[in-house]
Amino acid sequence: MITDAIGSGNPASGAHRGPPAATRGSPYAQLSREVKRTGLLNRRPGYYSAKVGGNLLLLAAGWVTFALIGRSWWQLLIAAFLAVMFTQTAFIGHDAGHHQISGSKRVNNLLGRLHGNLLIGLSYGWWISKHNRHHAHPNQVDRDPDIAGGAIAFTEDHARARGRPGAWLVRHQAWLFFPMLLLEGLNLHVAGVRALLARTGASRTVRLAETGLLTAHIGGYLTALFWVLSPAQAVCFFLIQQGLFGLYMGCSFAPNHKGMPILAKDDKIDYLSRQVLTARNIRGARLTDFALGGLNYQIEHHLFPSMPRPNLRRAQTLVRAFCAQHGVPYHETGLLHSYAQVLRHLHEVGGPLRPELEY
Repeated sequence: MITDAIGSGNPASGAHRGPPAATRGSPYAQLSREVKRTGLLNRRPGYYSAKVGGNLLLLAAGWVTFALIGRSWWQLLIAAFLAVMFTQTAFIGHDAGHHQISGSKRVNNLLGRLHGNLLIGLSYGWWISKHNRHHAHPNQVDRDPDIAGGAIAFTEDHARARGRPGAWLVRHQAWLFFPMLLLEGLNLHVAGVRALLARTGASRTVRLAETGLLTAHIGGYLTALFWVLSPAQAVCFFLIQQGLFGLYMGCSFAPNHKGMPILAKDDKIDYLSRQVLTARNIRGARLTDFALGGLNYQIEHHLFPSMPRPNLRRAQTLVRAFCAQHGVPYHETGLLHSYAQVLRHLHEVGGPLRPELEY
């Protein structure tokens, strides 16, 4: 047989071919070949057509119901529903940003800007820049913007650098974490607007397109609220819808890396280990997949960012077995337990700033 001749090293079989292709290169290269062989990186146009179409119908249904109900405090239920739909829409923008939806960069960017800027009021270009840096250096100090200094301190060095008001916040950040997520939606809106006003990064044409879409969203959103509702109802609707949107977004992203190992700025570590060691998966069934937008397969997503969302579940078995074979710890836990790990980490970071009496 041909395979026997190759494996025997018989000169008659030709020049020495080296190790089999499956074991050539780095561990990540080996894993990538296996993933490609199984077709897990192939696009899923049917899935995304149904996903995008169904999401748009539900989002439109929410706004139509809003218009039909009119001036009523029952609108606060619609605010909660639209908070959920805004987050689901953000998940589609996330997939577009990673080119999970289409093989065309132009199509992905169009979908991303429509879902981000127009439908939910988040700057797609700003988010892509930030999120790509996170993927390149997850949980790495001074490289990952998701653990950079902000309201929450994720490292003790950041905690010690705080002034008095900031130090008080860090001491209590484990208790305040979920309440603070209510402001995350507004924070994302403001950060995107500031990035567009700074006029950095993208070309002038892209900035104008994003600015126009974002302006259309903000103008349409606020006009709808204050045209249909009384001023008090409009304000309450805004606070509930944006607050729950931020909470849902934060609760979807927080379990992925927070509380996992943090790398120093100059740490050198191979790609496979860097992506797996700093991420955690969330155990669950199809409902978890839907609720978290596929982000519960964070390890697989970080290893293969362009992999379509429905393929992540199928890739998990392969990736987990590969990590076990190569001695790379693979972390998976339940959703509630992941939140406990996040809060424990935040409590420990604030430890040095708490009075000795607390120990």
